[in-house]
Amino acid sequence: MEEEHVLIVGTGAMACLFAARLAPHVQVTMLGTWEAGLDALQDQGVRLIELDGSEVNYPVEVGFDPEQFPPIHSALVLVKSWQTTRAAEQLKRCLSPQGIALTLQNGLGNLEKIQKEVGPERVALGVTTMGATLLGPGHVRLGGIGPTYIVHNDRLAPLEGVLHRAGFEMRTVEDLDRLIWGKLAINAGINPLTALLHVPNGELLKRPDARHLMVAAARETVSVATAKGITFVTEDPESQIVQVAWKTAQNHSSMFQDVLRGAPTEIEVICGAIVKEGRQLHVPTPVNETLWRLVRALVHKQGEMEG
Repeated sequence: MEEEHVLIVGTGAMACLFAARLAPHVQVTMLGTWEAGLDALQDQGVRLIELDGSEVNYPVEVGFDPEQFPPIHSALVLVKSWQTTRAAEQLKRCLSPQGIALTLQNGLGNLEKIQKEVGPERVALGVTTMGATLLGPGHVRLGGIGPTYIVHNDRLAPLEGVLHRAGFEMRTVEDLDRLIWGKLAINAGINPLTALLHVPNGELLKRPDARHLMVAAARETVSVATAKGITFVTEDPESQIVQVAWKTAQNHSSMFQDVLRGAPTEIEVICGAIVKEGRQLHVPTPVNETLWRLVRALVHKQGEMEG
């Protein structure tokens, strides 16, 4: 059956988390370019540390060449934003004409990059509030549990069913924009500051200046979204971002993890995207621009885009 095989594009924290949860229920194949990650996954599967500290290994298949796969009907895209074009090119070579890829990536612009390669009818956008920290190749710690949101799409039904059986809280919504920008506001407030200060999420709440900047970045994001006609449950995101930072107090944000590993960050599709949208809409975003440029300066060797 179509739903009995899921391809996961990516080998990082979120890819490993989803693979571990899915592996007891379906055949999971992970596709990527990180050799150390692929080797570890091939040798011992995904090693997942649960919230209670217990650790379990989950065997998965590993793919090195997408052209060797049979036609893929259900795929998850869980790579960093700077890898999206490469991931889309790989999907183009193995995704079935009737298949679909669900992207649960951070930031803006990933959907459009994948659509360019595989066509709009074969890509769906979702938002997940699950959290994970990559401890090493194929080794991940669960960081937080929350719902995953998608828009109704008939092609997604098999994948949605598998995710539900695997224990994911799946919610179907009519419009993802509010959720996308809500998550973007949280990412903009937490991720760059933790990366710059080298602290876990909860530490931002203990430092008044860091907390002030965190909230200010989120508020700017909401202002840009509002100018785009996107409405929020509340126009003041302070309580939400404080709650997220508190609930994930021990987590190292994905951007902090990237900086520690010397890897490219997603600052362009988070703060950078907010700044660019703000410029088009004449909405000031000085805090996001400062965070954007500070992270770019921190990782200047990565050759990120001109601003």
